[in-house]
Amino acid sequence: MASSLTRNCSRFSKALSLRFMSNLPENTVYGGPKPQNPNQRVTLTHLRQKHKKGEPITVVTAYDYPSAVHLDTAGIDVCLVGDSASMVVHGHDTTLPITLDEMLVHCRAVARGAKRPLLVGDLPFGTYESSTSQAVDTAVRVLKEGGMDAIKLEGGSASRITAAKAIVEAGIAVIGHVGLTPQAISVLGGFRPQGRNIASAVNVVETALALQEAGCFSVVLECVPPPVAAAATSALNIPTIGIGAGPFCSGQVLVYHDLLGMMQHPHHAKVTPKFCKQYAKVGEVINKALIDYKEEVSKNMFPGPSHSPYKITTSELDGFLTELQKLGFDKAASAAASAAEKME
Repeated sequence: MASSLTRNCSRFSKALSLRFMSNLPENTVYGGPKPQNPNQRVTLTHLRQKHKKGEPITVVTAYDYPSAVHLDTAGIDVCLVGDSASMVVHGHDTTLPITLDEMLVHCRAVARGAKRPLLVGDLPFGTYESSTSQAVDTAVRVLKEGGMDAIKLEGGSASRITAAKAIVEAGIAVIGHVGLTPQAISVLGGFRPQGRNIASAVNVVETALALQEAGCFSVVLECVPPPVAAAATSALNIPTIGIGAGPFCSGQVLVYHDLLGMMQHPHHAKVTPKFCKQYAKVGEVINKALIDYKEEVSKNMFPGPSHSPYKITTSELDGFLTELQKLGFDKAASAAASAAEKME
């Protein structure tokens, strides 16, 4: 018995030693950029449970660390790092110009800030259309290099359905996107709503079903009439996420900047969608703050003593002034002495 106890203690000692030598966190199977504790992070299981209970799913599109932190704090279910960053952040007129490398920068920033939401990264235009191999390779990069949990791709053509299926079979969760698909504006003739006639409405529903069949865990319905979105939501067994699609979807998504009313510039005004509700006028607050800052700096009002916190003791200051004078910097010594008096 003593021998058995000795062997067990030896094993425990070795295991403890290995754990302290390892850089892996305790109680994990493998290292990762963020915890996968189901009590802390939203997972596909959480979303399926919400959908089953009829609880709406909240999604916000965000592009950087500060916005991701706000989403995290607010308890948003899903953070989508959208290729709309091309327009909202980079100032382009469409989503087409943004590159995969640029998207990965946004993904990584969001992943650092959002620890609770499920993270979904858009596949940008030109990175998944050529072949299923290209689509899978791009999706893998979004997860491995971008820190995302899933990807989203647009469209319902046969090639897009095949790409979605290949990505799912590669072990990557996928959200589909039908209705207005901004990457296809050259075919659609601009940012035009879809599903407004019989053929188009039926196509929205059939495409959504095809994406479900391909293995997508959710489908975004963008800019379609509410009855069409309701029909698609009813026909599917997976959640629908509406954007400009009315109140009958399984959840809703809006862009962070849009819902906060951040952008006041005329360029952004022309691309802010009609369906967006502004829950705040943050842009007006930002503009006023910048104008106030400019005025205070121009009038030498900022910074004052309360915003100049770093002090030098009287004895050190006297010694500093003496050294300046020895070096022949009498003017500088006078300026330093005068500044010390004003700060008092």
